[in-house]
Amino acid sequence: MDVRKELGGVARHRVDREDMILINRLAKTELTPEQVYTFSIRLCDNEIDRDWERFDEDALHALSGLFVGKSGIFDHNWSAEGQTARLYRTEVCREDGATAAGDGCRYLKGYAYMLRSEKNSGLIEEIEAGIKKEVSVGCSVTGRVCSICGEDRCGHQGGRLYDGKLCYFTLREPTDAYEWSFVAVPAQRKAGVLKAFAGGSELKRLAAGRPSCLRELERLEQEAALGRSYISGLRRELVRLAGLTDESLDLKIFTKAADRMEEDELLELTRIYQRRMDEKYPPIPQLRPRAKAECAGEDGAFLI
Repeated sequence: MDVRKELGGVARHRVDREDMILINRLAKTELTPEQVYTFSIRLCDNEIDRDWERFDEDALHALSGLFVGKSGIFDHNWSAEGQTARLYRTEVCREDGATAAGDGCRYLKGYAYMLRSEKNSGLIEEIEAGIKKEVSVGCSVTGRVCSICGEDRCGHQGGRLYDGKLCYFTLREPTDAYEWSFVAVPAQRKAGVLKAFAGGSELKRLAAGRPSCLRELERLEQEAALGRSYISGLRRELVRLAGLTDESLDLKIFTKAADRMEEDELLELTRIYQRRMDEKYPPIPQLRPRAKAECAGEDGAFLI
């Protein structure tokens, strides 16, 4: 399951010797403190969000390792031209208080660097001015666990109370971290989740977090599956008829050709081979007409 969590929080960070050691592990050439601009980012936390999902502390620690070295871009547009910065260090931090799930508050903090260049000067000014502030991270997790039944997929609805207990889902076992982005308007105040289930579907990743879009996408996928089944049935019927009417036909080659045909081609060839089939094997009725009565005076309708 792919997850995108959106969270505000970009702050200036003063670079020191330890930072430069970590930054230069990622850089191809040795950089100096004067060449880089660094800032810290609040990436995601363990609070229940508006989609009634949350990371547990173990997931935050796993994400901490996965996000080191990941690029910062804009609006999750996966293009090399949009790369602006890179995370060189992360840590899981504690906060006072407890989450709605009853855990102590934790959040994942990242430290990013970018070059002080003419190209980046405008972005640095916007960060300093608090204009570029909200960020969103994209990652992949193995699954989620319902707070009511402990299952991954169930009939419980997030946000509802069951016997006085709140239903929410805990995201578990992150497997990958994709990127983090500057976004204009975060989906949620503190943490927003956009989901796309395993399989890597980019459309689901884009539709996640928008229930109406996700439902429409699922409907289209069901219709597409029916369409594929229909076309597959046409191809099988065409191959069957061709094999019955033409014994000299190489069915392996013909099957490969049929796999590349569109619906109109399949229907036309099926019609042709069906006609040949009817000519080669004409239908024989089980009940034949009675022979003409020998005696002209007999009424055949009443003979047994």
